[in-house]
Amino acid sequence: MGRNMGMVESSVALAGGHDEIFETSGRKPNPVDVHVGSRVRYRRMIIGMSQEKLGEKMNLTFQQIQKYEKGTNRIGASRLFQLSKILDVPVGYFFEDAFANSAPSASLHGLHEPEQEGFLLEFLNSREGLDLNKAFAKIQDPKVRRRVIELVRALSEERPDIKENTEGQHDLD
Repeated sequence: MGRNMGMVESSVALAGGHDEIFETSGRKPNPVDVHVGSRVRYRRMIIGMSQEKLGEKMNLTFQQIQKYEKGTNRIGASRLFQLSKILDVPVGYFFEDAFANSAPSASLHGLHEPEQEGFLLEFLNSREGLDLNKAFAKIQDPKVRRRVIELVRALSEERPDIKENTEGQHDLD
């Protein structure tokens, strides 16, 4: 692998035996770094730890944690090992599902998700998505679960008598 100024190259051996080279120029993060960062963020959110708290434990600022989570900055081996201990997961956790399909995608939503699934994974990795999932998982009664799903579906349907104004608020016609 040669050294190119302004370009990042990395070789990744895929499960299918194919070698892929990811090249990103300029400020575009490498898909592997994006995937690893998204796994850090997901695990941190699952255990309810803030970026600030994780930064304190790693002797970093929360801004550095943000850069790791976005894939903007690469996470070195020693930092990844440190993260695995703090987040109580094996190092391999950060690479799980990275190459579920034979050819990884360069989308910012991860490496293996088809484009149409990106929005779902983005929501599930958000604070609201995580809170909603945790609360829903606590509902024991299957009938109540079904009614919650029906309620959310009803609330999410576009209503012709409501339009969004310029401030993002909804107005009745």
